[in-house]
Amino acid sequence: MADLLSLLADFFSGLMVEVGPLVLIALVALGAFAGFLAGLFGIGGGMLMVPILILIFGHRGLPDDYLLKMAVATSLATILFTSVSSLRAHHARGAVRWDIVWRFVPGILIGSLVGPQIAKLLPARVMASLFAIFVAYSAIQMFLNRKPSPSRQLPGVAGLTVVGIGIGVLSALVGAGGGFASIPFMVWCNVVIHQAVGTSAALGLPIALAGAIGYVIAGQDLVEAPWGAFGYLYLPALIPIAAASVLTARFGAAAAHRLDVVQLKKAFAGLLFLLAAFMVSKAAGA
Repeated sequence: MADLLSLLADFFSGLMVEVGPLVLIALVALGAFAGFLAGLFGIGGGMLMVPILILIFGHRGLPDDYLLKMAVATSLATILFTSVSSLRAHHARGAVRWDIVWRFVPGILIGSLVGPQIAKLLPARVMASLFAIFVAYSAIQMFLNRKPSPSRQLPGVAGLTVVGIGIGVLSALVGAGGGFASIPFMVWCNVVIHQAVGTSAALGLPIALAGAIGYVIAGQDLVEAPWGAFGYLYLPALIPIAAASVLTARFGAAAAHRLDVVQLKKAFAGLLFLLAAFMVSKAAGA
């Protein structure tokens, strides 16, 4: 026990030295905001976290070749924590369709493990362009508040496995929790919106777990990895973001059941357009 406490003390001492107090405050604030959004909209927060983490990591002097992949990996890992808090809140309100979750999980695990291996092979310019497209598309959907018309029923296990693989790969590439795709798909298949949001929160758990493991595996051969890096996973950023996001995700989930979020979505969409433009600039300069 003494050795463990000593190890933890050394780690947190190194954490303070590595990030500094101002950056630590920024990471906590980012985690708190992202956690609230995760609960409110059923998204993982990657659309917000990745561009801001790129700025923070660049300021800290992390190697340019690792910036985007570490930002995506760290964002994805935080969903492991926000999804648990958000999931509990949605489950308490009976909004999680567990029958759908279990049919989605096999494909999501496969896709989320494969996605980081694809990301490892992609140049930073290509990944930044993909992220910008993803954020811009999500912003348009949020701003217009588009809701797919329920026109069919959910497919069987095989169909949901294929859909899950696609959602897992895309989520791992952009550091998101999958809500950008799973919520519209479930609504299209006649799942009511509150259940779709709650079920999406549950799906964030296997996406984050498998995706984080995938990025740890993909980053095992990094050269000159910074202190605190575990593959592409950057623990000095993950810990403060995760700690703050867990505290605020439940408040977002509670607000989702009380508020008309249409205007909030439009405001958030405006922020996403700015972040998409930032990622376009990163792609052009990569």
